[in-house]
Amino acid sequence: MELTNEQGISDAAIREAVHQSLAGRRIKKALLLPPDCTRAFSGGGKLAAHYYRALTEGAGALVDVMPAVGTHFPMTRAECESFFEGAIPFERVVHHSWRSDVEKLGEVPADFVSHVSEGLVSEKIDVEINRRILDPAYDIIISIGQVVPHEVVGMANYSKNIFVGCGGHSMINSSHMLGAFWGAERLMGKDFSPVRKVFDYAEERFLSKLPILYVLTVTTVRDGTLLIHGLYAGRERALFEKAVALSQQKNISYVDKPIQRALVWLDPHEFRSTWLGNKAIYRTRMALADGGELFVLAPGLRQFGEDAENDALIRRYGYRGRLKILELIKTEAALRENLSVAAHLIHGSSDGKFSITYCTEQLSEAEVRGVGFNYLPFEQARARFKPETLRDGWNTSDEGDIYSISNPALGMWALRK
Repeated sequence: MELTNEQGISDAAIREAVHQSLAGRRIKKALLLPPDCTRAFSGGGKLAAHYYRALTEGAGALVDVMPAVGTHFPMTRAECESFFEGAIPFERVVHHSWRSDVEKLGEVPADFVSHVSEGLVSEKIDVEINRRILDPAYDIIISIGQVVPHEVVGMANYSKNIFVGCGGHSMINSSHMLGAFWGAERLMGKDFSPVRKVFDYAEERFLSKLPILYVLTVTTVRDGTLLIHGLYAGRERALFEKAVALSQQKNISYVDKPIQRALVWLDPHEFRSTWLGNKAIYRTRMALADGGELFVLAPGLRQFGEDAENDALIRRYGYRGRLKILELIKTEAALRENLSVAAHLIHGSSDGKFSITYCTEQLSEAEVRGVGFNYLPFEQARARFKPETLRDGWNTSDEGDIYSISNPALGMWALRK
């Protein structure tokens, strides 16, 4: 099923599409795998609400909901109530723990990994997913998520929602490091990256017999309003490829000259850590000028990692650049055992290309500088840049041109070639 609308798909059309995707199925028990609230503009919460209503009220099914949180914080009752539009009882929400709730299905062999990475990585990758997904009692597993440029896999979603969002420690570590070795600039905004090829291998060999329905969105935001331009539901990869093509049109912004000064806003309801907030760096790095300045206004930031262990590792090693982290991996067991953190530290550095200044309220200057970023108090930054007066894109100010981005999670920015 494929539904597109340049002006945004209506809620009535979305409800009809949900029912259409379930037509002819006999469903007694279902598992929903929506994104979490850090994907606030994915349309995933709305779709999860529609599917929950359709399954429980229409089909009379028992429905479990397991947000594909990956390494993120568990969603609170209040977050679930807001994100799922009050439609899903908190008692039906199950938390995925990437460290303990998984089962190994098999391996992606080392020779395949070496082939797709052109020899950069030559180790096998364990395929681990939450064991609940393997429960034969489920008649349907509905994986919901947004297709958008991504710094690890190239284009987010499809099987990534299961292998990372509902994946295990080893799978997440290995895939993130594979992406870091290949390079974010080489894969962002593209299909068929080495990481995607690993996921395709694993999907074909280990998930093909599971009753999965992929539900994919392509979205933008206009004047604060979420617009769902594309909705794709099915199992075949061709639907993902159509979503990729639409996202490449909607979610990649090209600039005609390098950005000397960029200002990125991190909504405090969506971004609480640099683990998520560093999208401000990942998604803009191909547009920023050598010697440019990136200011990240982050009033909601209160820590670095999304769990205590990752937070401690980021504080310990910091965003010190690709070469430094690769050296540390050789000598520091803590990083070797947590390669997703090592990959995150690589992605979160500009490698000296441009400066990065975090403007925070809850994180102190010592904390921000301690991980390798510059620091400016949030209130000073707000008074200096007046972000409420800026529109997305180029702006002229007393300090010269400023390129403003109100939400880095919605796409990527690159210099037009």
